Amino acid sequence: MHHALRAFNHPNYRKYFAGQSIGLIGMWVQQIAVSWLVYRLTGSALLLGITGFAGQIAIFFLAPFGGVWADRFDRCKTLVVTQIITAMLSLLLAWVTWAGGANVNVWHVITLAMLLGIVQALETPVRSLYTPELVTIKNDLPSAIAFSGGMQNAGRMIGPTIAGLLLAYFSEAFCFAFNAITKLWLIGSLLLIGAAPLPPTKPKENVWAGIADGARYTWSLKPLRYLLPMMALMSFAITPYQALMPIFAAEIFGGGASMFGFLVGAAGVGGLLGMAYLAARPRIQGLMRWAAIGPGIAGIALTIFTFSRLLWLSLVCMLVLGFGVIATAMAVNTIIQVVCDAEKRGRVTSYYIIAFMGVHPLGCLAAGALAAKIGAPYALAIFGSVCAAGAAWLLYRMPLLREYMRPLYVRAGVSDAAPHR
Repeated sequence: MHHALRAFNHPNYRKYFAGQSIGLIGMWVQQIAVSWLVYRLTGSALLLGITGFAGQIAIFFLAPFGGVWADRFDRCKTLVVTQIITAMLSLLLAWVTWAGGANVNVWHVITLAMLLGIVQALETPVRSLYTPELVTIKNDLPSAIAFSGGMQNAGRMIGPTIAGLLLAYFSEAFCFAFNAITKLWLIGSLLLIGAAPLPPTKPKENVWAGIADGARYTWSLKPLRYLLPMMALMSFAITPYQALMPIFAAEIFGGGASMFGFLVGAAGVGGLLGMAYLAARPRIQGLMRWAAIGPGIAGIALTIFTFSRLLWLSLVCMLVLGFGVIATAMAVNTIIQVVCDAEKRGRVTSYYIIAFMGVHPLGCLAAGALAAKIGAPYALAIFGSVCAAGAAWLLYRMPLLREYMRPLYVRAGVSDAAPHR
C-alpha cells in the first residue's frame, strides 16, 4: 500500500492535492447545476447537448495554446490567475440566475458556460504539467497522476451530492456561488506552495511554430498514434452520458436533481476505484493495455445502462463505466508524462487533453441531436457499442504497440530491454 501513497511524500503535492480537491468539487457542483437548470427550463435533449458542447468546445481549439504556454511560463502563477477569473465568472453566472429567477434566459447561461470553458481550455494543460513539477521522482508519478485523477472522481462523487442538496433546498444560483468560494480555497493552496518554478523554456519560435513542432513530435511517438485516437473515441462515445443524464434521472427513474446527482456520483465512485488501482501499482509497465480494456468495459457498461430499468443495475453500470474511463485516462497520461521529452511535454499533453476533453463536446452535440430524434437510451446504446468495437480492435493491435513502447521506456530509464506487458 505504501506504493499507492508515495506521491504524498512530496509536501507541495500534499498542499496542491488539498486545494485542487476542493476546487474540483465546486466545479462538479456547478456542472450539475448548469445541466439541471437547462433541463428544467427547456426539457430539451438537444439543448442539453448544446450546453455540453458550449462548455468545453474551447478545449478542442485552445488546448494547444495552453500547452505552449505551459512549456514557457510559470505554471503556478498561471493557475492562480485562471482561478481568479473562474471565480469571477461563476459569481456572474450566480447573479444572472438569481436576478432572472423563473425567467432566466437559457442562452445567457450557455454563453457564460462557454466563457468558463475558454478559461478551462487554457488552464487544463498547465494543471496537467504542474503535477510533475511537484513530484520530481519519476517512479512516484503514477501515484501522483492517479491521485490527481482521483481528485476528479472525488469531485464527481461528492459534487453532485452537494449539488442535489443545494438544488433541493435553494437554487442553481447557490451552486454557482459555491463554486466561486471553492476557487478561493484553491488559490490559497497555490500561494502556499513553496517550490521554485521550473525554469521556463525560452521561446525559440513563435506560437504557431511551437504548436506545429508539438504536433510533429507527438506523431513521431508511434504508440500515441494509437492511444490518442482511442482516447478520442472514448471521449466522443462514452462521456456524453453526463449531458443526457437528466433525462434518465427524470424520465426513466422518475427522480429529480438528487437522482441525477446519484447516478453521476456512481460513476465517480468507479473512477475512484480506478484511481486506487493505478496508484497501487509499483511500476509503470503494464499500463498500456488499459487503453483497450478500459474503453471496452466502459462501452459495454454504457450499452447495458441504456436498457436497464433497475436502479441497482444502472448504478453498477455507472460504477464500471467510471472505472474504465479513468483507468484509461490515467494510464495514457502517465505514459505521456514519463516517455516525452521535458521541453515538449506540455504540447504533447495538450493533444492528450484534446483527445480526452476536447472531443467530449462534439460527442455531446452529436448525442443530443441523435437523442432528440430516436431517444436518449438508443442514442447512447449506439455510442457505447461503437466504443466497445474500437477497443476490441486496439486490443488486437496491442502486441505491435508493446514493440513500439519498449524502446521509449528504456530511453526514459524506467525499464530495461526485457519484454513487458
